[in-house]
Amino acid sequence: MKSFENKVAVVTGVASGMGRELALELARRGARLSLCDYDPAGLEDTAEAARALGAQVHTKVVNVGEREQLLAYADEVVEHYGTVNLLFNNAGIAHHASVEKTSFKDYDRLMDVDFWGVVNSTKAFLPHLIASGDAHIANTSSIFGLFGVGGQSAYNAAKFAVRGFTEALRIEMLSTHPHVGVSCVHPGGIKTAICRNATVGDGQDQAAFARFFDEHLARTEADAAARTILKGVEKNHGRILIGPDAVVLDLLVRVTGSGYQRLMSFVDGQSSRFM
Repeated sequence: MKSFENKVAVVTGVASGMGRELALELARRGARLSLCDYDPAGLEDTAEAARALGAQVHTKVVNVGEREQLLAYADEVVEHYGTVNLLFNNAGIAHHASVEKTSFKDYDRLMDVDFWGVVNSTKAFLPHLIASGDAHIANTSSIFGLFGVGGQSAYNAAKFAVRGFTEALRIEMLSTHPHVGVSCVHPGGIKTAICRNATVGDGQDQAAFARFFDEHLARTEADAAARTILKGVEKNHGRILIGPDAVVLDLLVRVTGSGYQRLMSFVDGQSSRFM
């Protein structure tokens, strides 16, 4: 995709962070937008900011974990604009706890939003994207979709699943519908509210967890992340790494194989002192 001008772009999870910045950057580049989020106030705030940049904006309050809502939303977008060219599956939530302290409900909740949200949206919009003749899907995984991290088993599971799903989809589109590009996005530490909104296990300090992430791990601004994603879409990159931490850690895992796990166990032990 060489230009976003006049393309119809769907972005999920736009109330804040990368989703909001993706919507605004697409607005600056002339795309027509359909934005969705579970947070009505945040959704409308982003929509108004995009309209102020001159964009046409359609909105819908959607829970991406609810399949029927996504199917209805896709039909509504096509009825509104007549086509869909771009799908950015960005919505996500986080949970920090050991496997021992992560409940089955926590696993279900993370998978519903972070994995099934991507599957639901992709399946709902894929026929329309194929029919458009010029399309791209960008699914947000994480650097935690590249390697395991202590305390992040639910998030790891969902983001590894997004990576596998997206890579399989890319292979299928390359062989059957090459006009539909597919990218898997792997952000490193991005300055967003995801950890401030995250849940934690019993007996853990949520504020301390968020503070540790914000002070020690979040290094890339959300607007810079959005520009990196759009550059990767333009170049039809299968994997989009965001931030120097993502690049370095991806290389570490490639070089060390399973050896990285011992290093991560040390990091897990050190970080637990702050949370």
